[in-house]
Formats: sequence, C-alpha cells, structure tokens
Amino acid sequence: MAKKTTSLASLGGLVYSTESGRHCPDCGKPVDACTCRQTAIPEGDGIARVRRESKGRGGKTVTTISGVALPESELKELASALKRRCGTGGALKDGVIEIQGDHVTLLIDELSKRGFKAKKSGG
Repeated sequence: MAKKTTSLASLGGLVYSTESGRHCPDCGKPVDACTCRQTAIPEGDGIARVRRESKGRGGKTVTTISGVALPESELKELASALKRRCGTGGALKDGVIEIQGDHVTLLIDELSKRGFKAKKSGG
C-alpha cells in the first residue's frame, strides 16, 4: 500500500512562522518581504476622497483619505509625507490613510499639489 504524503502547498501554504511571523498566502514570503502585494494597485475611479470622521473613535477626530491608487509602498511614503505636512500622527490601514485631527482642506490642497484629484467626501 502506498504511503500518502501531503505537501505544504496542497494545504494552502505557510501562513505563520515563529522565526519570521506572518507569511503572504499568495507568494509565501514573509509579509515584510512580500512582492505580490506591493505591486498590486488598488482599483478605484482615480479620485482621492478626504473625509473627517469621529464616530467609533472615542470622540477623537480623524481625517481619512481613501481611493488613492498607489502600490502599498508608495502609499506608505505618501502617508508619511502627509503626516509631516500636518504635523500630526496617523496610520495606514487597509489602503486608507488616517491623519489625526481635522485637516480636510490642508490635505485636499496638498494632494492637489501632488497631482491627485481630491475632493471632500461625506459629512
């Protein structure tokens, strides 16, 4: 009787390692060294939507920017530049740039200077 072996690839691949942490399910490399996600450009209509939010954030105001069609590495650089421009902190979560405080008009002007179509969105 033949012995049945199961390869790691047939199970879906490695997703976590104690040495390198989380792994990308597509390319199998550690998330920090992932090449497939950094080159993927998110789909959208080409308009960066700038919005002021405070719901679900403990009363803190955050300005969010969504719809920027850039690879993740360039999006991180843009987020850092915008945080420096506003003089505040922030984060990049799931392709949405979050800047602490109410900086809607400043961010729309800055994005326009950088060649993006930007508009105020929502309430």
